[in-house]
Amino acid sequence: MIGKTQSLKQLALQKFKHNFWGVFSFCFIILVGLVSVFAYVLAPDHSQHANQMHLSVHSKRPGFTVKMLTVPSQIKNRQNFIDKVFFGTINTETEIPISKSKIKNNTLLYTEYASDGLIGEEKQLDLKAFSVSEISELVSPKTFHLGTDKYGRDVLSRVLVGARISFFIGFVAVFISLIIGLSLGSIAGYYGGKVDAVIMWVINVTWSIPTLLLVIAITLALGKGFWQVFIAVGLTMWVEVARVVRGQIISAKEMQYVTAARALGYTDYRIITKHILPNVMAPVIVICAANFASAILIESGLSFLGIGAQPPMASWGAMIKDHYNYIILGKPYLAIIPGFCIMSLVMAFMLIGNALRDALDVKN
Repeated sequence: MIGKTQSLKQLALQKFKHNFWGVFSFCFIILVGLVSVFAYVLAPDHSQHANQMHLSVHSKRPGFTVKMLTVPSQIKNRQNFIDKVFFGTINTETEIPISKSKIKNNTLLYTEYASDGLIGEEKQLDLKAFSVSEISELVSPKTFHLGTDKYGRDVLSRVLVGARISFFIGFVAVFISLIIGLSLGSIAGYYGGKVDAVIMWVINVTWSIPTLLLVIAITLALGKGFWQVFIAVGLTMWVEVARVVRGQIISAKEMQYVTAARALGYTDYRIITKHILPNVMAPVIVICAANFASAILIESGLSFLGIGAQPPMASWGAMIKDHYNYIILGKPYLAIIPGFCIMSLVMAFMLIGNALRDALDVKN
């Protein structure tokens, strides 16, 4: 029995490996996951939420380069290394875009950057409090590889940090939906009768409510915030899991191995968790892959409506909301870049779902 199960797993894995788009999507999802975890290490802007604003260089094209004057602060940053890597650096320095600068008599004379051919204000900075090494690092060129948004923030950094919400909401939402869906679906399918009727009534009522409307209602009830959105999306995605699990258990509970388990005196809990569920998980796995994609789209829609992740937190949906009007103002990339990121990640989950469906199909 064990050898047969293992051979089926090996066969499914072999079929999955031969699916090019499935393997490609899996590698892409792993890459996005690593980028999400180490976003602050990879992002040019290491500040928390990549929220370093430079209003004088707002809405600049990709590849824009400007001289940046970085003035150190007297306040010491007491963050530890782990906190900086995973949550960003509390920014204590002041960054000023400048067009030109020169040092004269221990004083840095600089002209602030101004767009549209205007001349910026001339200012000066006393250098007596700085060491020679600090003075040499005050002015350095800074390149915005994907341009800047309407607040002068680095778009590349915002995209990398924003991947965290879109990626991890899939895991949280699918985890919540699995716990609720597997529990209710198993109880309804195994016991049947009035228990099944009550649970199916709850499922049908939940199913009849539009998903986005239900998410909005739950979000407003729990309040706006990061974790509230995760929970709200998860609480709306369990219905499909429950229906599929219920149907699978109804057909599986009449199998001979279940009858044998009952004859041996095993408890209902053990029969469901140890014997039935492992044999009906194939369609559930495919649904989870699709739910990943749905969760990303729902979160992006909530952020676009302003009830998702709240500023200054970076989110792909919020980036589209802030810049969708730039599509007709000659700078469509500000909305297209986060939109392309959402499309790519959703497509990857859909492709891997199709690959898993083909690999787990015992008829092929």
